[in-house]
Amino acid sequence: MNLTRSASFFAALTILAVQPAAAQEHGGVAMQSQAGASAPNMSPYAGMEKRQVKALSDQQIADLQAGRGMGLSLAAELNGYPGPLHVLELANSLQLSDMQRTRTKALLEAMKAETIPIGKRIIEEETAFDRLFGEKRVTRASLDAATARIGAAQGELRAAHLRYHFAMIDVLSPAQVARYAELRGYLEIGNHVHGTY
Repeated sequence: MNLTRSASFFAALTILAVQPAAAQEHGGVAMQSQAGASAPNMSPYAGMEKRQVKALSDQQIADLQAGRGMGLSLAAELNGYPGPLHVLELANSLQLSDMQRTRTKALLEAMKAETIPIGKRIIEEETAFDRLFGEKRVTRASLDAATARIGAAQGELRAAHLRYHFAMIDVLSPAQVARYAELRGYLEIGNHVHGTY
């Protein structure tokens, strides 16, 4: 029971995290029929039925395959816990030492090594789940089992990304964390960075 509840919770969180990506695909533009008139009853999902995996856009698949964060680390990122990729992108501005660069690169490589297999598993699970519906073979039991597996994998992925943000605090000084926040445009964070974590 707790596994199903946890999986459902993580699935809901992931849906919230990927909604901006879905909205971006719609472009925020009113759907129009071929005649050019607005189609008020047309679903914002129109066209998604052509996707290879209905629940994942091509961009989401690419992000999962590459181990990208997809907004899963916002709780850390927006509360003063920088991500290793962005720290490396800002290495010169943050005046990282050689040791800090080396440690940050190692964290990034470890993060990718952990998250890429989880991302591939999510794609595989979503593909199998989509097939259940597409072939009209879904049952209540298969639905519950598939969503529990997908939710658990999504939770693992999010936790993995968050752990590497958390680990960056041991690499950077408080001044560098504040500078990172400033460079990323997080003004509120920069004003409230603590001396220790």
